[in-house]
Amino acid sequence: MQPTHLPTTESAVRAIRAIAEEYRLPLTVTDDIGADRTSRRTAADPFSSLDPDGSLPHEAFVALDGTPAVTVRLFPEEDAEITVDRVEFHDVPRDAVPAFLRSVYGGLAHTRGRFFPPGLWLVVPVPGDTTYKELVTSLHPTSWLLRSARNA
Repeated sequence: MQPTHLPTTESAVRAIRAIAEEYRLPLTVTDDIGADRTSRRTAADPFSSLDPDGSLPHEAFVALDGTPAVTVRLFPEEDAEITVDRVEFHDVPRDAVPAFLRSVYGGLAHTRGRFFPPGLWLVVPVPGDTTYKELVTSLHPTSWLLRSARNA
């Protein structure tokens, strides 16, 4: 499946809604619109809703209920932060979010543990030979993380 270009935060939210519907997951969406409301807007004038270029930035936070618990924070700069059962993936391109979520809910995401160096990693492969991998830092991994283990 070829990734679809998601030119706006709203188009990414629509794609996430479609995935939630496909997997029958309840979701909540919170939108922050305007430079005075988004988290990364340090360049805008105080109390200004527009960026210096006149655009209106849009940031969204999406929470998908279910197993595993997933949240997605979409930034105006075309990237996202995805958290899967308390494991944070920073700087995921906005265009990769749908494929990332399909891997998680479709059973492709898995954990790998190592004896040396010690650690448990959450691995999320997406089409196009891209794999996201983050260390599980929780001392008490969730049951979903433990169930999705594969041999290293």
